[in-house]
Amino acid sequence: MKVLTPREIVSELDKYIIGQDQAKRSVAIALRNRWRRQQVPRDLRDEIAPKNIIMIGPTGVGKTEIARRLARLAESPFLKVEATKFTEVGYVGRDVESIVRDLAELAVNMAKKQEQEKVKSKARELAEERLLDMLLPKRKEEVREEEGEKEKILEVVRVDSAEKSSTREKLRRMLRDGKLDKRYVELEVQDTQLPMVEIFSSGGMEEMEFNIKEVFGNLFPAKKKKRRVKVPEALEILFQEESQRLIDMDKVIEQAVRMTEQNGIIFLDELDKVAGSESGYGPDVSREGVQRDLLPIVEGSTVITKYGMIKTDHILFIAAGAFNVSKPSDLLPELQGRFPIRVELDSLSEEDFYRILTEPRNALITQYRALLETEGIELHFEDDAIREIAYMANRVNEQMENIGARRLATIMEKLLDEISFEAPDMEEDLVTITRETVSEKLADILEDENLSRYIL
Repeated sequence: MKVLTPREIVSELDKYIIGQDQAKRSVAIALRNRWRRQQVPRDLRDEIAPKNIIMIGPTGVGKTEIARRLARLAESPFLKVEATKFTEVGYVGRDVESIVRDLAELAVNMAKKQEQEKVKSKARELAEERLLDMLLPKRKEEVREEEGEKEKILEVVRVDSAEKSSTREKLRRMLRDGKLDKRYVELEVQDTQLPMVEIFSSGGMEEMEFNIKEVFGNLFPAKKKKRRVKVPEALEILFQEESQRLIDMDKVIEQAVRMTEQNGIIFLDELDKVAGSESGYGPDVSREGVQRDLLPIVEGSTVITKYGMIKTDHILFIAAGAFNVSKPSDLLPELQGRFPIRVELDSLSEEDFYRILTEPRNALITQYRALLETEGIELHFEDDAIREIAYMANRVNEQMENIGARRLATIMEKLLDEISFEAPDMEEDLVTITRETVSEKLADILEDENLSRYIL
């Protein structure tokens, strides 16, 4: 992986996210600091703690999108979780240590893929040989009745072997040229289904599920079932089997644990929902308990996973929340201290909505154009129409709940509903969306505020 500078990270984020420059700068510096820490002397490396971040801003302004894009840039184990899914230990629900276990699972999958890339060519060769064995089965040797005929039999076998070799090479060429793609072969594959066992337990018992699977896996012998598949699919199944055999799982797990501890990133969304005063009863009773359970993980502790002990001292935590009811100061003082970087994201303006519709690589207008192209329809938006959509999104956000850029998706879906439905039967191959089209489709809904609440 190419190590990106903070400026390059911000530049990559700019391709998908409009505005929020300060938040982009903060995550870019945090990501670069992971690399910087690896370059310092070992005795000092362990002392450098990650600078965790809290992103504060209303919904739909880009907090989650920044985290999602950062994960792709980092090529590190990355997990997005919502704080509201967790409960204090002792209550029914998931405990916060399962976050680290899930992160370790992701790291193992990443490490396994990296190892698969290394053995790819060897596994392909072995899979090809096994497939050729199926397409060209070996002949059973004739029962030798007389000792004196040994030399004669050996000579016949030698000739057969030469013929078989040339036939095998012909088959190999046909296989590589795709001439055998429509042929079927019968494969024996392992049946991975295990007895169905459901476990109802309190927090902290997620690992039991894995242990039960391992126990049943050892109790029952591996069952094989026959499948009749086409040659390309058979080649892929055999490739996966050979890859598994060639990969050293001990090495994979060792690498995954190291990746989790040194490069892991956890994005903790909806943190504001577990902040606030304690009610003492009812559904919010474990809010502060979740914070207390989060504290040791963020500070640095050791979590038991099925892959061994994992230290959380150098995992980077990026938290996010609207904090419109509670404030960051409502969090436990110790937890506040573990998130030294606070970034406030701006609310989106009408101009921001216009840019979101037109500039990013995954802009909504680009997506709808691509979808309707599959029906042979070219969708054209006039500039005035795009500005009208941005104006309406901004207006609805001001009148009702501000849900940020998510409002654009609702408006676009309502605007193009009829075209999307009629597209397969339409004769014209060019559809132009004008400002009048937008006003005509959405004006009535905007005028009736009660209707707007349900539709937009």
